[in-house]
Amino acid sequence: MKIVADSQIPLVAEAFSRYGDVTLYQGRDIGPAQLADADILLVRSVTRVDARLLQDSKVRFVGTATSGIDHVDREFLEQVGIGFTAAAGSNAQSVVEYVLSSLFALASQQDIRLSDQTVGIIGCGQVGSRLFEALEVLGVQCLINDPPLKDKTGDEHYQELEALYQADVLTLHVPMIETGPYPTRNLLDKTQFSAIKTDAIIINTARGGVVNEQDLQEFLVGHPDASVVLDVWENEPAIDQQLLAAIDIGTPHIAGYSLDGKIMATRMVYEGLCDHFSLEKHWHPVFRIMDAGLHNIRIDADVTDQEALQYAVLGHYDVRSDAAALRRMIELDVEQREFYFDQLRKNYPARREFSSTEISIDKGRTGLIAELKKLGFRVVAL
Repeated sequence: MKIVADSQIPLVAEAFSRYGDVTLYQGRDIGPAQLADADILLVRSVTRVDARLLQDSKVRFVGTATSGIDHVDREFLEQVGIGFTAAAGSNAQSVVEYVLSSLFALASQQDIRLSDQTVGIIGCGQVGSRLFEALEVLGVQCLINDPPLKDKTGDEHYQELEALYQADVLTLHVPMIETGPYPTRNLLDKTQFSAIKTDAIIINTARGGVVNEQDLQEFLVGHPDASVVLDVWENEPAIDQQLLAAIDIGTPHIAGYSLDGKIMATRMVYEGLCDHFSLEKHWHPVFRIMDAGLHNIRIDADVTDQEALQYAVLGHYDVRSDAAALRRMIELDVEQREFYFDQLRKNYPARREFSSTEISIDKGRTGLIAELKKLGFRVVAL
């Protein structure tokens, strides 16, 4: 079999070469010509998989090493009998850690206590549910909106979107859905911005079109106390430079880019392919790679619990370094910007998840130790 794959899928050649010849391309360069004699296509979110791409190919199976699947026309694949698998939830922990880093960074800058804030979580799937659990550990009150889950379960725990407007933080974790009973395009637009708090923190790690960018810019002009974190943008990689300059934290669609999550996604797609073709599973990730980025953080005795949690999260990963890298895009010539955006993603350094960081702490701080462990850190009680 011939396998065409996005070169940004980690360990893809190692994982799949047993089953065929693996040819690698940049995701935006994968087109009908590259698939002329391919049997299997492995992609990430930058490759649109639809009839235009596949109708003249002999591709029998598509795998996407991503949680989101709005770049894949599932209906077309089903109509023509092409197998499909995705990596649902593979990067959920990475996104949760990105959101926590953003919240602690803004709390530090604004001199507020995160535990005093109310967070509205819009979308309670793989990411939203894990974020809810993490914020509960931190003592943060959460309001949750997820109409499909509410209709499915009847659980009154899920609230109407309007009930979240007075939350201190709104964070979005929904797929891009254009039609049907639960569309999410422009889920936050002028109407919602007119009702939310004037000093709200808005975080979007879902999809760019979920937030109306023009309405968001107008909101920021009239509400200078509001804060915005965007990891996803409309028209990537040609993102809106004016919006980038106006927000607090902007990153190049890397919230889910932990090394752990990426390798987990490769493994999930590998297992999906093996299941589809009834192949024996031989490959497991090279765990020595997962040792990259291990480090230790010491919590001193005079540090409060709140300070310790902030120190642990930001000491592990401070989102502001990624934001500074993207902001340099504004200084570039127009013709260089799209390339720069893609290069930041292509050359993104290895970022580990909380489980790679060991926290050394006094054994008497049992409550803090429990919280750190629940967040996923390794803890050494001294």
